[in-house]
Amino acid sequence: MDIDIQYRPGNSVANVTLEPNEHLTAEGGSMISMSGDMHIETTTHKKGKGGIMKAMKRMLSGENFFLNHYTASSQGGHVVLGTTLAGDMQDYQMENERLIVQGGSFVACSPEIDIDLGWQGFKTLLSGEGMFWVNLSGSGHVIFNSFGAIYPVEVDGEYIVDTGHIVAFNETLGFTLTKAGQSWMSSILGGEGLVCKFEGKGTVWCQSHNPSSFGKALGPMLKPR
Repeated sequence: MDIDIQYRPGNSVANVTLEPNEHLTAEGGSMISMSGDMHIETTTHKKGKGGIMKAMKRMLSGENFFLNHYTASSQGGHVVLGTTLAGDMQDYQMENERLIVQGGSFVACSPEIDIDLGWQGFKTLLSGEGMFWVNLSGSGHVIFNSFGAIYPVEVDGEYIVDTGHIVAFNETLGFTLTKAGQSWMSSILGGEGLVCKFEGKGTVWCQSHNPSSFGKALGPMLKPR
């Protein structure tokens, strides 16, 4: 499997080249184009399996109910994947580990990767973000996307990120939600509110734009139907 992220960072697409009879699992609705002889199987979880409960849990995190499983022909093939919001994409190679991805940012992965849901607690709801994030485990490729540019931050100790700018992070990092300023008043007046404090050693992938803030700014400008 060869993954080429093109047109970054504002309008990224992932051009995935598959070896003969190789598989790729992708979020439903993410395909832009593909080889004419590519085979697609749509399920609620693993290729050839159901998994209704896991599919329903994925919907809680903002992902689609169905997953598409692409299989290349004996000649190989390619699939081009895109995202809903304009931004960047990242190809990450997992090595028998766990990766937490924010709801709506998962795009695709190798079929060996297990896709589940991570409960992040009620504090994330208070911060304006979702309570559920996608929990990926295993070894293989993972593609995730951001709103705006995406960039990694190597954490060794403590690091603070606004909750709306988190795309993904290694499970080796623990985190707590805390106020941004010295007091709740300064946090609220400063427009930050709750932030996420990571502790440990690992990588956090951040996005340059905040989808929630963008939605709040755009909403009043939209004319009612």
